[in-house]
Amino acid sequence: MSHSRLTVLAGPTAVGKGTVSTYIRDNYPEVWLSVSATTRSPRAGEEEGVHYYFVSAGEFESLVSDGQMLEWAVVHGRNRYGTLRRTVEEAMSDGRSVLLEIDLQGARQVKETMPDANFVFLAPPSWDEMVRRLVGRGTESVEEQQRRLETAKLELAAESEFDHTVINDDVRGAAAKLVSLMGIEPRED
Repeated sequence: MSHSRLTVLAGPTAVGKGTVSTYIRDNYPEVWLSVSATTRSPRAGEEEGVHYYFVSAGEFESLVSDGQMLEWAVVHGRNRYGTLRRTVEEAMSDGRSVLLEIDLQGARQVKETMPDANFVFLAPPSWDEMVRRLVGRGTESVEEQQRRLETAKLELAAESEFDHTVINDDVRGAAAKLVSLMGIEPRED
């Protein structure tokens, strides 16, 4: 195979990973976007099986202990997130281009088990813009925002661990760069 069928997208909190991934899901049907499992509660507008699989802590623990997770992590010291191994392997065996939108800890785990994957770091145009996005989305308390920004400082320092960096200064443009790195022709609007 000339390029990996698996691309891992990671980056700091509030950089827009979910927004870029949603744009790709809506505009590039040839890309199979993995749906993560999480122990956190749904945010307004999130749908089961579309945005996440929402599971209890006990269910998540069973998936981990049974070896059913490709990667998993505790994010921001609170909730668990992870990728179901079976769904990714099935999509890849079907010849689909697979995109995992995950956190840094998860990306490191995938690198251990699937080092030939394509690892892409989504970076903010600036620190101030990332802070503006986090505060502007209004989904976290001030305390949670501070916790996420402390985590983001560590996440930004990991950029060199990735094969490529895409700066998310424009969602459409960032998505086009990402799919191009996946070997897919970006759309002309």
